[in-house]
Amino acid sequence: MKYFFDSYAVVEIIKGNPSYAKYTQEEVVLAIFNLAEIYWSSLNRLGEEAAEDIYRQYKPSLIDINDDVLKNAMKFRRHHKHKNFSYADCIGYCLALQNNLKFLTGDKAFEGMDNVEFVK
Repeated sequence: MKYFFDSYAVVEIIKGNPSYAKYTQEEVVLAIFNLAEIYWSSLNRLGEEAAEDIYRQYKPSLIDINDDVLKNAMKFRRHHKHKNFSYADCIGYCLALQNNLKFLTGDKAFEGMDNVEFVK
């Protein structure tokens, strides 16, 4: 199984959450918006130097966002507006679907949804 790593998953891996240990050997796939969230989290928790290292580590994992994904993500967000998903969440989820990847997250809003591997 290949995964799209939601920002939540990468942040938990960086924190050393043992629930995510089995995913540390998987190929990381994410979007630029996830990388921004990861950088933000790292910058606030670990400081600029560590955040720069983490950014460089995950930058090669980026995949492109095409027009279809962007449009589908906004339709998905509108359809699920009661869950208050971020743009990054919606784009990541739709990228996972388009690329036949399982969406790896611990974000409670995704629990029980199709194509999601929910790990807390």
